[in-house]
Amino acid sequence: MLDLSIIIVSYNAKEFLRKCIASIVKNIKNVSYEVIVVDNNSTDSSSEMVKKEFPQIKLIANKKNFGFSKANNQGIKISEESKYILFLNPDTIVNEQSVEGMVKFMDSHSDAGASTCKLVMPNGRIDDASHRGFPTPWNSFCHFSGMSRIFPKSQIFAGYNLGWMNFEKTHEIDVLAGAFMLVRRVAGKEAKWWDEDYFFYGEDIDFCYQLKAKGWKIYYVPTFSIIHYKGVSGGIKSVSKEITTASKETKEMVTKWRFKAMRIFYNKHYRQKYPWIINLLVNVGISIREKI
Repeated sequence: MLDLSIIIVSYNAKEFLRKCIASIVKNIKNVSYEVIVVDNNSTDSSSEMVKKEFPQIKLIANKKNFGFSKANNQGIKISEESKYILFLNPDTIVNEQSVEGMVKFMDSHSDAGASTCKLVMPNGRIDDASHRGFPTPWNSFCHFSGMSRIFPKSQIFAGYNLGWMNFEKTHEIDVLAGAFMLVRRVAGKEAKWWDEDYFFYGEDIDFCYQLKAKGWKIYYVPTFSIIHYKGVSGGIKSVSKEITTASKETKEMVTKWRFKAMRIFYNKHYRQKYPWIINLLVNVGISIREKI
């Protein structure tokens, strides 16, 4: 049995994908692994590059863009029965010991359904999407209203990114980012993997919600780190606006799906838990934010 299956879903990110795979080959030495690339109908010859330069990699070259969730599920289906699966974005660079260290962490924490390391963006800041609480109505209101920025260390107002926790110490979190998501295979099976109702955005939150509902813990482990350029394929993140490969049409599509994902998650997990007035306010809030 392999230790690890690494699944990379890519869309028009050829140069980043090349560097990502090269960093895997260079820096993973003491863990048995396979790499699976699922290309979502890129137009930048990403698939051809993988075939030519990394023939050892399993490649799925889709004829249309199926989105992040479905593409990940495609990769899972052709993966070997490894102990862990690492879902990794193409706009990442894994450092020496980062993947191997995280595998050892999972080996020593049998209660961990999933874990992530420190995701460092090019500006030196930690990707806050890798360290989140669940987007309850209150957490979301505080985040989008700016309250969490005014009180970044408050347990009352900063629940969206769990801002009061020590980002330099290992601890449990609710939600990690799909950019680096190390999942115990047995836990992923219990959670039924990725919900294909999500096309882009929100699917990692949903996955984490399902894992915790099954009794698994999710950990943030800053002992290890990777580089995350963040948003290269989607094009709507300010940190990568100068290097994004996204077209105007892609940015519009991603923006639409970002807000659609919010509605899917809320209706699936929270709608039955809150009174109608809260449901109304949440939907109005999403619509206002979408128009802005």
